Amino acid sequence: MVARGEIARFWSLESLHMVSSDGGAESAALVDDNGSEEDYSYEDLCQANPRYLQPGGEQLAINELIGDGSVVCAEALWDHVTMDDQELGFKAGDVIQVLEASNKDWWWGRNEDKEAWFPASFVRLRVNQEELSENSSSTQGEEQEEDASKNRHKHLESKHQMRTNVIQEIMNTERVYIKHLKDICEGYIRQCRKHTGMFTVAQLATIFGNIEDIYKFQRKFLKDLEKQYNKEEPHLSEIGSCFLQHQEGFAIYSEYCNNHPGACAELSNLMKQGRYRHFFEACRLLQQMIDIAIDGFLLTPVQKICKYPLQLAELLKYTTQEHSDYSNIKAAYEAMKNVACLINERKRRLESIDKIARWQVSIVGWEGLDILDRSSELIHSGELTKITKHGKSQQRTFFLFDHQLVSCKKDLLRRDVLYYRGRTDMDEVQLVDLEDGRDKDWNLNVKNAFKLVSKTTDEVHLFCAKKQEDKARWLQACGDERRRVQEDREMGMEISENQKKLAMLNAQKAGHGKSKGYSGCPVAPPHQSLHPLHQRHVTVPTSVPQQQVFALAEPKRKPSLFWHTFNKLTPFKK
Repeated sequence: MVARGEIARFWSLESLHMVSSDGGAESAALVDDNGSEEDYSYEDLCQANPRYLQPGGEQLAINELIGDGSVVCAEALWDHVTMDDQELGFKAGDVIQVLEASNKDWWWGRNEDKEAWFPASFVRLRVNQEELSENSSSTQGEEQEEDASKNRHKHLESKHQMRTNVIQEIMNTERVYIKHLKDICEGYIRQCRKHTGMFTVAQLATIFGNIEDIYKFQRKFLKDLEKQYNKEEPHLSEIGSCFLQHQEGFAIYSEYCNNHPGACAELSNLMKQGRYRHFFEACRLLQQMIDIAIDGFLLTPVQKICKYPLQLAELLKYTTQEHSDYSNIKAAYEAMKNVACLINERKRRLESIDKIARWQVSIVGWEGLDILDRSSELIHSGELTKITKHGKSQQRTFFLFDHQLVSCKKDLLRRDVLYYRGRTDMDEVQLVDLEDGRDKDWNLNVKNAFKLVSKTTDEVHLFCAKKQEDKARWLQACGDERRRVQEDREMGMEISENQKKLAMLNAQKAGHGKSKGYSGCPVAPPHQSLHPLHQRHVTVPTSVPQQQVFALAEPKRKPSLFWHTFNKLTPFKK
């Protein structure tokens, strides 16, 4: 903790107070459409939910419940895969009973028959803890029949109460989230901009991304939520329409999530210097922010966008089909799942374009536009024989990307070296399956063959596979490519020009001075095992694993065989 005296190293106390006269573009990003600052004060939030905002308040409340004999359960937000016997492994959606929460990073809990440590940041507490015991006891015989009506009435009241709990959690967490965003924008960004000697514009863009845009969007979203919130009878609130109305706006989280790993890396470098650690801690203290480091605050938007589908799923569970908001909540749940899927897919594509860029740099004699100008994912690759009109056969290695098929030739001596031989625009051709036998158009006997026929010219490409199963895979891949392009169009999947240029620039730098040729997938970093626990429930693991924040929504597509194919095509190691 930084003492008040240390803060004076950077600025006077008066210069740190947030004033409305700062003006400029900075202030414009922090106000709503009407130009007003309708934010909740820190004191208001503390009064409304004091335990939540105080450091360690959540753990204190959990341990009090556990001490009173209550069963406290949490739901896994992400998969936690571990090789350590002293850690609790689980999958997203699993329910874990929390047995102790005295440590802020690691909690002790039970999953099925095992008790062990698990990372607290990987779970969220269930809103309705009492649902575990719902309908756990029942009356028998004549008493059950007599009390059936009363039980149904109690069950309905319980359902209303549980829906109220979920609605209130959504509203409360949204208000607290706005407070966090405001703290980041006013407590950190505004102060960083004042200290130009410590931060460049590029550094701030890397660390904070588009979080100011997210803050502005979330304020509008909360304003609409408040209008739909029924304070007297929360279970009657109709908030589904708010999510549907703003579903396209949530797409701005994609840029932030994609930028987040780079933000963490930049922040980590700065934190190696004491003056930056003191600076950020001073900002936190004077903004009266909760006891979380800046990297924790910057993670909240990533966590928030992943949490919406879970909250809506729980709300849908306690919304009867007769409820006026049922259809909107159901549609909102699907919409937010799609948002999470889109964010996952964009992140996967960004990782993919780096590999594709490195692949292009390794190809000898590349001609024309970069592969990333039109494509962002490899769908299939393998060897085919290309037949010319004159009956000449050419053995080629083909790479099918979205929108284009690239043809390469292997070096006769170094089989890991490929030479560029051309490409076909998949948007301008039609796939034609051929039966084994004589082709009338080409007057040739063919086997395991198919054609790509131009839609606008007389150009035709004839290909033959070695085996029937190879041909079947290519036909399936060509169908997948068309569906992929259609899905991308419907989802609005686009990679920015800057991201494409950066991927190519990095690939060219990495490949500078190296001999041409491609190799298999880079070896993944070794598993960083945690320190073993020699005694049960004495010491907690010393490091918190990185959250797989993008694994929340299940991927719709199988993992690419891009690098697996490369390994098979690389018999020689350099």
